[in-house]
Amino acid sequence: MSAADLMPGWKQYIDRNAGPLYLSIVEALAESIRRDEIHEGDRLPPQRALAKALGTDLTTVTRAFAEARRRGLIEATVGRGTFVRVGATETRWRNAGRAVVDLTMNLPPIPENPSLQQLIQNDISRILRRQDLHALLSYRVTGGTSEERQLAADWMKPMLGVRPADEILVVPGAQSAMSAVVSTLAAPGDVIVTDRFTYPGIRTLAAQFGLLLAGVDSDHEGMVPDLLDRACRQHRPRLIYCTPTIQNPTTATMSLARREAILAVAKAHNVQILEDDPYSLLLDQPPPALAALDPSRVFYVSTLAKVLSPGLRLAFLVAPQDAVQRMSSAVRAISLTCSGLMTSLVARWMQDGQAQAIVQAIRTELRLRQTAARAILGEGHCMHPDGPHVWLKLPDWWGSVDFVSYARRQGLGLVPSTVFTVEGEPAQRVRIALGSAATLDSLEVSLHGVVSVLQHKRSPGYTDIV
Repeated sequence: MSAADLMPGWKQYIDRNAGPLYLSIVEALAESIRRDEIHEGDRLPPQRALAKALGTDLTTVTRAFAEARRRGLIEATVGRGTFVRVGATETRWRNAGRAVVDLTMNLPPIPENPSLQQLIQNDISRILRRQDLHALLSYRVTGGTSEERQLAADWMKPMLGVRPADEILVVPGAQSAMSAVVSTLAAPGDVIVTDRFTYPGIRTLAAQFGLLLAGVDSDHEGMVPDLLDRACRQHRPRLIYCTPTIQNPTTATMSLARREAILAVAKAHNVQILEDDPYSLLLDQPPPALAALDPSRVFYVSTLAKVLSPGLRLAFLVAPQDAVQRMSSAVRAISLTCSGLMTSLVARWMQDGQAQAIVQAIRTELRLRQTAARAILGEGHCMHPDGPHVWLKLPDWWGSVDFVSYARRQGLGLVPSTVFTVEGEPAQRVRIALGSAATLDSLEVSLHGVVSVLQHKRSPGYTDIV
């Protein structure tokens, strides 16, 4: 490929409104490499020729080449010229996947008071001194001990009220719990009804077990009962999956009346419900779970990943009395048991009140972050004052995939609506996770970056995706 052949590829990707021109030139080169339009070993145009073709000065192009070399995209050989470096494609994708602040994962912010690091160090040390190491590292009882189940029952009392401990299983994460429910209640070809925009994990499970998903539209309170009724008549589902409190990604939270209406539809069609409830404990006074209103119909999952830490790998599965043994068998087949060390650590925290203190610290921090997000992003977006994420509305000129792709080039990691879409057209929205930024200050910087991307207009028909 000649130097002249390379010129058009550079020109079409250069955005003169996206900051310093020399950086736009580097991004244009990287984009051409990513699209496989220029290849490792291809010779680049001489700097003077490129400057003339782009209508800029030699200094700008020289700075661009220096930055491209720093990023590992090109290499220069005296007497031969400048070439796309071998390995540049890998470098480009690695850089594309590394955001300055990753706002993709719904993680709880790590509290400083109490210090989570200090608590883990101190309490694991105490556990190792006081408990038998062999027992900690051995296989454990599937579903947890009776003491651990009772601690779980007490933990979930704000949402469930009093629930017998023998209806509760301690499991290694919410996905394991949901896998147990889905694999037990549904067979390949069966339908699960869920929100049209829903947690991607249920899409993964449906694909894994050969199930079909049917999406139901929502309003500001979540799944609309009349539309759920219509979907049940049309699809005759085996299961309804929903998150009634701070739905992911829309943040919708059902009122008591809406919860009762959803349960009435499920009862009318004799359909069981999988209630995913990762966020209720972020509220000072959480609403009653569906499982509290109809214990015989609802399978309830509460994870510690969103209110303590995902690294603990613990969740609780609450099942109707007549289904507990089937759930236990499914959990054993899928994931066998939990880590003895992590379970002992969490049990200690629940007994001495540290778990509750951590949750309170996370609540406080998330409220500060939601306040900052509202102040910076403005109105018109779906937000919950106690929630960990924002469902950001985009201007007319942005599609969610192109917006996320462009934002990543600016150092921001976001999630497009396509990831959450069960059926129909993707929403003109993206999800921003507020908890994964290390500090409130770094989150605010990133949110200002999001605003800049929102304000950046693209011409009709523009796409950042190939």
